[in-house]
Amino acid sequence: LAAALLAGLPLGWAAAAALLLCALLVYAFKYCVLRRPQPPARLLHLPEGAPDLSGVPSRQRMCVVGAGFAGLSVSAEFSRRSIPFDTLEQDTQIGGNWHQAVYPGVHIISSKSTTQYGDFPMPDSYPDFPSARQVMDYLHAYARHFRLLDHIQFGKKVVRLDPVEGGRTWNVTLESGECIEYKGVVVCNGHDWCPRVPRYPGSDTTKIASLHSRQYKDPKQLHGKRVLVVGGGNSGCDIAVAASEHAVSSSISLRRGYWFLPRTMLGRPTVEIFQHWLPHWVQDKIIRFGLWTVFGSYSSHGLQEPRYNFFDHPVSVSCSMLQSIKLGRITPRPAIASLAEHEVHFVDGSSMPVDLLIFATGYHVALPMMEHLVEFKDGVPQMLNGVTHPTLRNCYIFGLGQARYGAGPLFTAGASVLADTVQMQERLEQPVGRLLRQMGARPKRPAPATSEVIIDPHVAFGQAMIGHWIVAFLPYFERYLFRPDRDPPLHPPTPDNPSAIPASAS
Repeated sequence: LAAALLAGLPLGWAAAAALLLCALLVYAFKYCVLRRPQPPARLLHLPEGAPDLSGVPSRQRMCVVGAGFAGLSVSAEFSRRSIPFDTLEQDTQIGGNWHQAVYPGVHIISSKSTTQYGDFPMPDSYPDFPSARQVMDYLHAYARHFRLLDHIQFGKKVVRLDPVEGGRTWNVTLESGECIEYKGVVVCNGHDWCPRVPRYPGSDTTKIASLHSRQYKDPKQLHGKRVLVVGGGNSGCDIAVAASEHAVSSSISLRRGYWFLPRTMLGRPTVEIFQHWLPHWVQDKIIRFGLWTVFGSYSSHGLQEPRYNFFDHPVSVSCSMLQSIKLGRITPRPAIASLAEHEVHFVDGSSMPVDLLIFATGYHVALPMMEHLVEFKDGVPQMLNGVTHPTLRNCYIFGLGQARYGAGPLFTAGASVLADTVQMQERLEQPVGRLLRQMGARPKRPAPATSEVIIDPHVAFGQAMIGHWIVAFLPYFERYLFRPDRDPPLHPPTPDNPSAIPASAS
């Protein structure tokens, strides 16, 4: 304002220039600092001369539960930081859902660059949308590169986690009955393994066969059947298209409108078009116009129009389903009202005979090994920032939430902050979660149009950058936020009060 006045501008113009400058600074801070672009992937290696940690007792090790996409990234970061750890995996090999729950013809729906880990690029020979087999080969190469197989114990299903002395150590109980004492736990059991199956009037008496999309493995399951798929997510679209090719008939039941995206736009993977420096409402308008030019209105396909903003719900990446509808191979149906013996009745009064119902209706977030320690609200575990327990030391959940696209770069960035936190906890008297809560950290909330927590990658990258700074200053925060003469000790959580916090910390 002073500069404008010195330049001889009238007061009104000078004030307008000052306001415009302030608006630009706020915009730059929000969209260029708090929201960050995806960092380029670069190949990292284990440090030379790293100490041999094989002789470290278990009570001085971290326990990583799960060796899927999330668990591997945490394990690799711990390995690079020389943090002693074991990874317990209930299956016979790594990969999680990519090993257990894929069906023929599956390819990633994001893109190679937004799915690969930030510390281990996918091979240049891979296409923009690698297949499930290529993803599994990549995960095995990742595990070999960081020597993770030396730390992973297969066939070890964790059934219960219990803190000792507020989390100074943890008792990890396995399905076999064995109990191992660890320094801390990082639960990476994933969010796409506990199927959500809706109930309808007649569900108990119908003779229609049914399965969840997680149980679909082979097109032979569709042969000779009239198939109705329930749900318009990515799996639902894929299975409906497969049924249109292998079943007697294929229909899909949708209770509301969905956004269906093509895999590519303007010659690039669609997810790579999103920009961190553009507000969501601007990108929403651009994408709506692009989809309208390609598909026209969804009502012209017999589908409901979406009634929510593009970024408020997970989107479905599928051109094939809309094309199959236009070709008459898939019949869209409204929501199910009830089930009869061999028929399905819909809310618009219509009905159809069905031999096989396939529920592509998503998953519940489930933490069976620590349900006595974590409070749930609206289906979301109440962990600070979705990761840190609010009262217990060395208790973390990693990898929950639905990324808007991709996963690998988010896991790499998040695992780095998590490793900082684990190392910093050793220097603190208070649990990290208690400090973060005093500083304003809160659990994640579901997106407006869904029960799921949606992770915006650009926001997550910004939070990771700021997270490193916050963790580095935690000793100073502890010094000023907590004093032994003022703050009472923490009350340990109980089954009746899983998130016990003293009054001074609430």
